Amino acid sequence: MTRVGIAFMKALAWLPLPAVRALGTMLGWVLYGLIGARRRVVHANFSVCFPALSKAERRKLAIKTFVCFSQAWLDRAWLWHAPEQCVRQRVRLTGATHELAGNDATVIFLPHFVGLDAAWAATALAMPRPSTTIYTDQSNKLVDQWILQGRQRFGHLRLFGRIEGVKPIVAALREGQPLYLLPDMDFGPDESVFVPFYGVTTATVPSLSRFARLGRAKVVPLLPRLTPDGYEVQVLPAWTDFPSSDPVADTALMNARLQGYIATMPAQYYWVHKRFKTRPEGEPSLY
Repeated sequence: MTRVGIAFMKALAWLPLPAVRALGTMLGWVLYGLIGARRRVVHANFSVCFPALSKAERRKLAIKTFVCFSQAWLDRAWLWHAPEQCVRQRVRLTGATHELAGNDATVIFLPHFVGLDAAWAATALAMPRPSTTIYTDQSNKLVDQWILQGRQRFGHLRLFGRIEGVKPIVAALREGQPLYLLPDMDFGPDESVFVPFYGVTTATVPSLSRFARLGRAKVVPLLPRLTPDGYEVQVLPAWTDFPSSDPVADTALMNARLQGYIATMPAQYYWVHKRFKTRPEGEPSLY
């Protein structure tokens, strides 16, 4: 079934974008109706993060979230298998692109928006310098190989496993290889600090502050936005007040700024993840 799925994605790459997006819309509605466990996760997240919305408004946003998630998933077909010129026509890098030029030590803050794979492609096509990221192996080896080949299709992206530790990552940073970092996740109490996110005390990985400090690097946010004709990947100006000497305060600041980014495209954030899974001792589960 895995081979069939990958073959389907390769075939899908040749369809016009409106057709791919239409399939994504249908898939999103189907997943919303059938995958009850993830639907409940999304609604739990929304009840915490958007309490001012009515039940009907949260349902509408949840359906849109499933649609955006599904469209972005199917877009991997053409991002990873369509001719390069097709990808260039559908993915635009905008904003403070000068932040990615030169050889300055740079940590790219790439939050979990559904278009994150478009962000890899857009920056790789526009930025010839080698870059790095931290990668967690998939349990299905065929899927793992497919994802790795897709994300390394353009440019020179080096993947570090978590077991390799921080030293090679920091060394690459100091050599001028930008580090893509996706730290807005809950990896449990041992790897996280508790800081606010939408007013909730939330386990958050403090790696953005850590790598910026160790690598003596600037932090540049990268925001991929799904659009009707592909993706706009916006490069924001480097943060001028980051990192500080307090990684907990830095991580709280990261979450606060992430909320602002989410506000511009709330349905495109990765709400299917149990963002509030780890609770402070004594607090009940939100799920």
